[in-house]
Amino acid sequence: MDTTPEARELIRGADKVLHVVGDPLAAAWIEGLNPTAESLATMYIGGATREEIYAAMVDKIMVCVRRTRQLCVAFYGHPGVFCYVAHEAMRLARLENVIVRMVPAISAVDWLFADLGVDPGAQGCQSYEATTFLLCGCRFDPYAALLLWQIGAIGDPGWPCSANSQCLELLTEYLKPHYGPHHEVVIYEAAWDPVSDPSITRLPLAELPQAHTTLGSTLFVPPRGPLRIDPQVIKKLDQKVLALLTSRSLK
Repeated sequence: MDTTPEARELIRGADKVLHVVGDPLAAAWIEGLNPTAESLATMYIGGATREEIYAAMVDKIMVCVRRTRQLCVAFYGHPGVFCYVAHEAMRLARLENVIVRMVPAISAVDWLFADLGVDPGAQGCQSYEATTFLLCGCRFDPYAALLLWQIGAIGDPGWPCSANSQCLELLTEYLKPHYGPHHEVVIYEAAWDPVSDPSITRLPLAELPQAHTTLGSTLFVPPRGPLRIDPQVIKKLDQKVLALLTSRSLK
């Protein structure tokens, strides 16, 4: 479990700890730091929708907020990334004049940049939740990197399940005109613990519908090619400024 020294001390020093983590080892580690720790993962029960589960988690957090001098809530990944519960609980707590603070952590995208050797500053990086990306027909630049989160739950309005081939086919057909069928994409899933390896599957875009995905799968689509420079802008820029910008982009 990746945590900063500050996050560890906040967990250790809290009067009460709640947590939502992805594996028993992480839960045991948190509970070893603070014996008051209590898991919210028990709220993931069969038959309940995500909205119902998240609402129950927020309610539990707010009960503890009102009863506890110093509460710490730990989430797997980054607490601000795809974490409705954290944002909603903080919003409600502030309405009650409670001082709240979010401490950043390491998310799957941080590991993706490291594991795939990707520099998001080289040509830019776009990030979308996969279902939203399709439903809204999001406009994007194929000459910048594209990240699509939760491709394993495309189109499911309730509890997430592994994406079927029809969902991935829809995504593939949406991307094909921009990249072509042979453009290499990567299905990525970060390692769950320090002794495991990340899951990295490279394949042509056309083969995406037949690929295996999980709820933790992220699709990384590399840029179609180098960034295109606008000749009209070149004329307007001082050559020294252009040289400086070019050297920075290649750094």
